[in-house]
Amino acid sequence: MKKSYTASFKAQAVLELLKETKTLNQLAAELEVAPSVLREWKLAALRGLPDVFERRDSVSELRAAHERELAELYAEIGKLTTHVNFLKKKLPS
Repeated sequence: MKKSYTASFKAQAVLELLKETKTLNQLAAELEVAPSVLREWKLAALRGLPDVFERRDSVSELRAAHERELAELYAEIGKLTTHVNFLKKKLPS
């Protein structure tokens, strides 16, 4: 059965690996993880590092877009509620 690790475990392992206080094989033995897996995690972390800094900008853009969309949807709800109330008054019961 394949072992699965949490993101925080992987991050901690990569941090230890980047400190370079232990060799890859020492850390792998200590954490009971294959050295090739540690190498993959390190590469993934290094590839994703620039995104960490770019996401802050995109998160604020996404929030602004979300707020605009939310305002539009509330306006549409208000308009449709008005139409429904008008039709309820005009149609016989």
